[in-house]
Amino acid sequence: MAVSTMFRCETLLAGIAMSCAAHAAGWPTLGHAVRSDELAAWDIDVLPDGAGLPPGRGSVAAGQTVYDNQCASCHGTFGESVEYMALAGGIGSLGTSSPQRSLGSKLNYATTLWDYINRAMPFSNAKSLTPNQVYAVTAYILNLNEIIPADAELDQDTLPKVKMPNRHGFTLKHGLGKVDGKPDVTNPPCMHDCESGEISSELPPDFTAQLYGDVGTHFRGLAAMNHVKAPISAVAATDGPALIAIHGCATCHGIDKSIVGPAFVAIAARYSENDSALATLTTKVKQGGRGVWGEVSMPPQPQVPDPDIKTIVEWVVSGAHRE
Repeated sequence: MAVSTMFRCETLLAGIAMSCAAHAAGWPTLGHAVRSDELAAWDIDVLPDGAGLPPGRGSVAAGQTVYDNQCASCHGTFGESVEYMALAGGIGSLGTSSPQRSLGSKLNYATTLWDYINRAMPFSNAKSLTPNQVYAVTAYILNLNEIIPADAELDQDTLPKVKMPNRHGFTLKHGLGKVDGKPDVTNPPCMHDCESGEISSELPPDFTAQLYGDVGTHFRGLAAMNHVKAPISAVAATDGPALIAIHGCATCHGIDKSIVGPAFVAIAARYSENDSALATLTTKVKQGGRGVWGEVSMPPQPQVPDPDIKTIVEWVVSGAHRE
């Protein structure tokens, strides 16, 4: 063992010496020193003490408007969703026989909530919220959990001072959203005879691909997302299915079955004989709405270009989705 260790050390020292000699001799070298702008493109996280938070502010009242328009359709009117991650409830329950893992009950720092919303929400249009909107909806969710009062306002200074109920009880023993979920950060490393079965996820890869396309294109090399929202390259498309994939419509609507919102078949059946269907549905996509298909709201989609909305609506109403 001592001989082997000595050999590795001597080999390492020899390699360092050769590298230094090559540099001194003017030989070509690989790479270059990391520039500050290159590092900033990857410096997108927010730390527990608030480092990385951008300037901004938002109140609980303003957050309710953002939440109702962008979040309630998946997470429930009061954050009580059972289909998607619950946002509120269960505080103090993790050590009991009936634990409930919600954002309010399990997170140990409020800055984690801000960071996640900023980077990943709303799911079908991530990074579309402004810093002020993220501060506001974070405040609203914390108020739903009775962690901050209804008249509270959060900014880059006050958010890190919020003390979460589970500050000293955070655990890595469970999955992200479920008490009985498998943790993905504590698996022992495998060096040989590793499991060869299929690696799966609760979020199907084809679903993610349909929603985001090549994530390397969208998430690598952007300007610091906390401060600058870099534009995503426009994708040319002229048919309904391609635009539905690009804009994430399939997140909530199936072809022949409802998911969060109604199926395209049901929409076509209701509006195919309606002369004002194009105008009605275009407005619904652009401005959002609620009550036509039950209590689930349709979040507004102002980021979708009008020509794309027209193509999608015409494709759905015409029944082309049945082919």
